[in-house]
Amino acid sequence: MNVAAKLIKNKVGLLRLAEELGNVSQACKIFGYSRDSFYRYKELFDEGGEAALHEISRKKPLLKNRIEPQIENAVIAMATDNPAYGQLRASNELRKQGVFISPAGVRCVWLRHDLETFKKRLKALETKAGKEGLVLTEAQVIALERAKEEKNSTRRDRNASSRLPGSARHLLRRYHQRSRPDLPADFYRHLYQGCFRQAV
Repeated sequence: MNVAAKLIKNKVGLLRLAEELGNVSQACKIFGYSRDSFYRYKELFDEGGEAALHEISRKKPLLKNRIEPQIENAVIAMATDNPAYGQLRASNELRKQGVFISPAGVRCVWLRHDLETFKKRLKALETKAGKEGLVLTEAQVIALERAKEEKNSTRRDRNASSRLPGSARHLLRRYHQRSRPDLPADFYRHLYQGCFRQAV
């Protein structure tokens, strides 16, 4: 059951409870709705049944606040052409092309099209290149290689940390905590990482 169905169920339940109790105020108090809302729901329910309540539950977008389609398409193209760009850099590059959009607007478009992270933009680039058979630019190839390197380096770090004995890490942390309790917790993390780098 999705959220809209739950909301409609609550509104219908409010109307039915008010009928059973014969007291609108008591029903509104139990369900946590105002009397004004109750009468609005009752009027809609009387006119169109549960379908009318469903229409009021649906969030309608404010089209006057929506970015123009050609600007949105330019932002999407910039995200796939240059996946390494952040929202500020993408906004500045689009401004150079004559497309005026703020960095927050770029982020909103990315969120709407599921492109908000570097990894998601890379994935979109790979699918676009696979579908359309595009030849990748140098910047796109560099971004893909950088992502592969990051993926491999995290794998190596995980494998190296598994080689360190757990008891040695524990003893090192306990020793430093016992000797210098006035030092912050981040200090121990840095000590651990330094010891970890030396062990690898």
